[in-house]
Amino acid sequence: MTLLPIHRAGNDFAPAIARAAAVLRGGGLVAFPTETVYGLGADATNARAVARLFEVKERPHFDPLIVHLGAANWLERCVTDAPPEARRLAERFWPGPLTLVLPKRETIPDLVTSGLPTVAVRVPSHPVAHALIGALDRPLAAPSANRFGRLSPTTAQAVAEDLGERIELVLDAGPTTHGIESTIVAFGDQGPRLLRPGPITPEQLRDCLGCDVPVVGKASPTPEAPGMLERHYAPRTPLRLLEGAPPAETRRVACLAFRAAPAGAFAAVEVLSPSGDLREAAANLFAALRRLDMAGAEWIVAEPVPENGLGVAIMDRLRRAAERTA
Repeated sequence: MTLLPIHRAGNDFAPAIARAAAVLRGGGLVAFPTETVYGLGADATNARAVARLFEVKERPHFDPLIVHLGAANWLERCVTDAPPEARRLAERFWPGPLTLVLPKRETIPDLVTSGLPTVAVRVPSHPVAHALIGALDRPLAAPSANRFGRLSPTTAQAVAEDLGERIELVLDAGPTTHGIESTIVAFGDQGPRLLRPGPITPEQLRDCLGCDVPVVGKASPTPEAPGMLERHYAPRTPLRLLEGAPPAETRRVACLAFRAAPAGAFAAVEVLSPSGDLREAAANLFAALRRLDMAGAEWIVAEPVPENGLGVAIMDRLRRAAERTA
């Protein structure tokens, strides 16, 4: 694996993108930054490349992928139809961290969509992602660049630690901005549904569409979009949500706090946002969990955050990361 630094104002930007696009055209895999997390890209029209992506991530084939587009006018390359609500959301939030689930065209292999008749699509706003997709000139299938079920990477180094020599190239453009995966909205006879909370909040969706978008809260054994499994985004160290007072014995416990560490001599503490800023908390979430995962603790306790705005997405990730108790 090659870790290739990207300096947006430097002379190496275009050659790095050209090299990455050549790897993708040859059926290889490239990790690259988006505004949400680092993605692991494969040519979405190349079924063999997509099959290797599933293998490298150890991802079950029933979990569909998101297809990244170069611009909103690429939508017709991948989908057969988009209802007015979908087009309104795309006009408002693309490029950006919003994924839409729509009926797919035959140009997208069934492997990408796990055999579903729909495809999840979005237009990323990160300049490196935008340049890479433009140079490839093909839709790019790209889940998060980590082994399946683990913490999503927000830095190139996290990609390298998780995937190592399994992939050809990582484009390193520094930490990502939002730090959590995109919001996913699907459409049907009952109107739009929020399949996965993300940086585009329920309040923003409501303001755009003029109505509440109901959240699909129940996990599914056959998800219609990524991130819908009951357990996901998990550190190797067992994680529990903190309810009430912290545990009496904390020396072998790591703590993920929202604004300030609770009382106790914890093995390690990460504070998401001392000022209580949910966007800062979201941006720090996976990197903080990754550091706690390396602290050698027996388990991690995570303090809940206020469940409004971006807090809905943060709590979704923490609940999916937490171990289930009887």
